[in-house]
Amino acid sequence: MVGLIIAILLFNLIAFKTNKILTGNLIAHIWMFTVALQTLFDTIIEFKFYAYWYFDKGADWLGLLPHIFLVPPVNMIFLNWFPYTANIFKKAVYIFFFVITILLYELVTLLPEPWGYFHYGWWKFWHAAILDPILLLILLGYYKWVQHLERKALGKK
Repeated sequence: MVGLIIAILLFNLIAFKTNKILTGNLIAHIWMFTVALQTLFDTIIEFKFYAYWYFDKGADWLGLLPHIFLVPPVNMIFLNWFPYTANIFKKAVYIFFFVITILLYELVTLLPEPWGYFHYGWWKFWHAAILDPILLLILLGYYKWVQHLERKALGKK
């Protein structure tokens, strides 16, 4: 639990202090999208198949903390620092190193209490390594779509 609280405070501080491009509207969209996507995914993978879980198997209130307060600011950091105007190679390198960072953090979450709070069932580290870039690309696509909708609503091209 200690590790989760430190991570929530640290990632939120970084996300909001370093934010240069995300409007309040985009932050709200990314936050809600992240919570919805993670909750949908975890409903199946965590609660139906017991691939992994937070704190204890099954639904628990503490498991909501990473869903609501940890993953959304990480996604804000990803989007805020993404090299939008760079070539495809630099974008791929950014995603690669961001995924490595996420995976290293996941290893920390697997530590025993009080630092860790995440547990593997049949889920393996390589599952996350394959899935994380896909999820980041989905997030990036959603972000660009919401940006498009914002520009459209404001009458900009």
